[in-house]
Amino acid sequence: MVERFFSIAQMHNLHASNHANSITLLSGPPSSGKTSLLFQFAFNSALETNRKVVFICNRKKFETSPPFLSQGIDPSLEIFQRIQMKYVEDAEEIKSYFAAFHLHDDYPVLVVVDNFAEFFNERACQERYNNARGRDLAMVRILALCQNAVIHAKTPCELLLSDTHHGDSPRLLYIYKRWVSSIYTIKGDGFRSFVLSKESYSAKAKAEKTSSAKYSIALQYLELKCLCDDANFQR
Repeated sequence: MVERFFSIAQMHNLHASNHANSITLLSGPPSSGKTSLLFQFAFNSALETNRKVVFICNRKKFETSPPFLSQGIDPSLEIFQRIQMKYVEDAEEIKSYFAAFHLHDDYPVLVVVDNFAEFFNERACQERYNNARGRDLAMVRILALCQNAVIHAKTPCELLLSDTHHGDSPRLLYIYKRWVSSIYTIKGDGFRSFVLSKESYSAKAKAEKTSSAKYSIALQYLELKCLCDDANFQR
């Protein structure tokens, strides 16, 4: 549901949706507001469940390009205290976090990893695995670890990842499709706005009714411009 990335009236119905123990990917071009969408998603999850959210990212990149929320959200709200920032430098730190996930006494309702693929340094992965495709191997192993962690969490938990692509689809789709339950992609509309849509890669998924959202980042706010069914969506 693309609604989960925005602050809109439909939010009061989101808690009824079954997203527990799933992995979702958000993929889009550079400077398309991915971190803002992730943070709004995290805010919504904390608001709806009254549970904590863990937001994993690179500190320098996050502070250089901080997220923008929807207009009207008060930054001083207590809800933000339930969003725990975890700063990491590489994939090994992500691996360590999920390897110890079962030791948590208080599981988060959502774990977000911003720019997931960027934590996998290609040369370091090749040297670690002594394989030209070491980066792919490292990503597969950690995705498997992440999936196992959320599936066996003692309370419902969801994982949301983001990645950057420069074409029409996620650059590492052949890897993600094995582990990810839902994939949302962002495309520019040529008029300083973006369209967020859920991708359908199976016959079952294509038969489902889905929505797309047009949005922009304006005056340091995440602004939803319109939301409608894919069949009727006009860019």
